[in-house]
Amino acid sequence: MSSRREVLRTLLGAPLLGQALASGWLAGCGGSGGGDPLARVEGELLGPDLTAGHRLRDGIPVEALRAAPTEHLRLAILGGGPAGLSAAYRASATLSEGVALFELEPVLGGTARSAESAVTPYPWGAHYLPMPMAHNPDLLALLQDMNALEPDPQEGGELRGAEALLVREPESRIFHQGYWERGLYPYAGASADDLAELARFRQKVDEYVRYRDSQGRRAFAIPVALSTTDEQVMALDRLSAAAWLDREGFRSARLRWLVDYACRDDYGLRAEQASAWAMLFYWVARTEEPGEDTVDLLTWPEGNGALVNHMAARAAQRGVRLERGQMAVQVVARDPGAGDASAPVEIIIQDTGTNTLRRVTADRCIVAMPRFVANRVVRGLAERDPQVAERFTYGAWMVANLHVRERPSSRGVGECWDNVLYDSPSLGYVSATHQRGRDHGPGVLTYYWPLATADAAEGRRNLFEADYGTWRDAILSDLRRAHRHLPEELTRLDVFRWGHAMIQPRVGMLASETRRAAAAPLGAVHFAHSDLSGIAIFEEAFYHGVRAADEALAALATPPGALATPPQGA
Repeated sequence: MSSRREVLRTLLGAPLLGQALASGWLAGCGGSGGGDPLARVEGELLGPDLTAGHRLRDGIPVEALRAAPTEHLRLAILGGGPAGLSAAYRASATLSEGVALFELEPVLGGTARSAESAVTPYPWGAHYLPMPMAHNPDLLALLQDMNALEPDPQEGGELRGAEALLVREPESRIFHQGYWERGLYPYAGASADDLAELARFRQKVDEYVRYRDSQGRRAFAIPVALSTTDEQVMALDRLSAAAWLDREGFRSARLRWLVDYACRDDYGLRAEQASAWAMLFYWVARTEEPGEDTVDLLTWPEGNGALVNHMAARAAQRGVRLERGQMAVQVVARDPGAGDASAPVEIIIQDTGTNTLRRVTADRCIVAMPRFVANRVVRGLAERDPQVAERFTYGAWMVANLHVRERPSSRGVGECWDNVLYDSPSLGYVSATHQRGRDHGPGVLTYYWPLATADAAEGRRNLFEADYGTWRDAILSDLRRAHRHLPEELTRLDVFRWGHAMIQPRVGMLASETRRAAAAPLGAVHFAHSDLSGIAIFEEAFYHGVRAADEALAALATPPGALATPPQGA
């Protein structure tokens, strides 16, 4: 086992660890001598149920299965993250009986889950949604159902985000050279060459915003399935973001930091690892017209927890049974063409509290799990898509929520919604109370740290090797550079470890036939997850949940013997 200092060096890097040690503060925080001045601060080390998940490797006890009760459903949905809840939300508008969703965790929402304290609700994962464009009507309909849109009188009544949900100014700031400054680009001290490169980068983005193929498709669109497949654009997936910057002659350290930040922000990857296609998608897909800023952002105190909570409540209201603590350990798609008269799908469910098993048969099933889990659960899937295990890699993330009695003091621009530190391994933090106009007094700061290592498995090792005290010290060592007195204001600090937080769009993944083929149904089993887009954002999970629900509903409405092949997701 590595010492705490060695683990901190791995997490922080030698320069930042050196600063923390030189300050004399870190030595007292779990180090040698002086006790621990933060022992008064409450907190927990949290995460998904790894114990239950690892049972998938142990096999099913045959004796218990023989006595398992059986239930039949028209539609079973496995997984209660954004994709599974999107599928339940969509299906429940048409099918009100015989639908159930089974989720391993005691809390729905997956990486969009949230929690609440006496201070405010706050996110444990994704925390905003870019305003959808007109080519995404299903997502716009969800937002209308949530009363999250309102007519814009200056645009002829065109719908925009509700005023209370548009990110309130000041939106973002960056800590650079000892001060906070407005925005995410470090303008202070930038040379004429730096600014010229920034302008030229924006021109490149605008070129792709302007692009339309022969079918009228954008170069980059949300959802990904609406993007062009033209070779000149898809060729970008064969380059890393860093290699693209080199090719285009971008040398400015500030611009390269900004690009690296964007890759870590959405993908948990460094610019050397992320596909250039994915990097450009980050900006282009969220910019409606050349010369414009990216679209407005919608957010809630609990982040995207508001989206998944609404879909769960609406699906339950319409009759979908939502079962938590229920793990699918085996899914078998029957083959009616081979003379198998059994139900089209057989599912074995294990209760994570009692370990008891039950058998569920279904006419149709939607597997809304990460593909590395689905490969273990769905019989024959790994053999059908043998390249998935190599192509689909997952990044590890740490998310912490810091409760403070008062906002920490700042040099420069005051607290914003998004607060980013230049040259930090983290992404900084968002303020959960910002949208409610509570800029003083108790607050919750949600802090994000992607383990952006060259090897994804190494990132997971680093994530789990650090215990609670080590993560606390790492977080505060990072933030104390900007907020010297933060430890004095801290009342609680909880750490959530996501071992497989999100799919990673590494070089070659997005354009691969492996990714495209992974969405195809297996018999009566349909698949829904942001994995299938290669981009782990809410919009992609929602798209695949809706797509899979529509496939399943179409099949359920089609008489036996007349089943058409459902369309594959792009």
